[in-house]
Amino acid sequence: HEKAENKTELKKPEEQPNTPRPAVQKGKGREYRKREPRQIEIITDQEQIEEIKGKAEKFLNDVFQAMKIEADINTVYNTSDGSLAIDFSGGDMGILIGKRGQTLDSLQYLTGLVINKGKNSYVKVKLDTENYRARRKETLENLARGIASKVRKTRKAVVLEPMNPYERRIIHSTLQGNHYVET
Repeated sequence: HEKAENKTELKKPEEQPNTPRPAVQKGKGREYRKREPRQIEIITDQEQIEEIKGKAEKFLNDVFQAMKIEADINTVYNTSDGSLAIDFSGGDMGILIGKRGQTLDSLQYLTGLVINKGKNSYVKVKLDTENYRARRKETLENLARGIASKVRKTRKAVVLEPMNPYERRIIHSTLQGNHYVET
């Protein structure tokens, strides 16, 4: 029996003038429009702020109730950067943090989807509990400095664990001024 070979031939793209791509694209038999990125809008109307806080608190209370977790929720809307800071406290917050903050990140993402649904502007959501975000940042900064020292001594590359964009940014900014390592 002969094996059929699947060869993909690479072709040089045809030269085209720099023209903008069409707003409508086709994919798997359907057309869709690219969505414009939403801008962060700083809300000053107290009624809108209370509505956003209420949506976030209701969503999180429903999640905590389903998880059978009792937690106190404190929401603060920051008018300087247009973000909603949500801090919760209670008995066993480790469950809400999850492994390396993954559960907390997921809750933050879902809360953002809930409060921004159907809106043109965007409110950034920052979830925290037990000051986890500050502790994680300090841990990552120490890790970056320690690994940089190791790399400088051994002159061998080190690969770090997979990280979310926020954590990678912390590593990069910590090592930005270090001339002995590259990130």
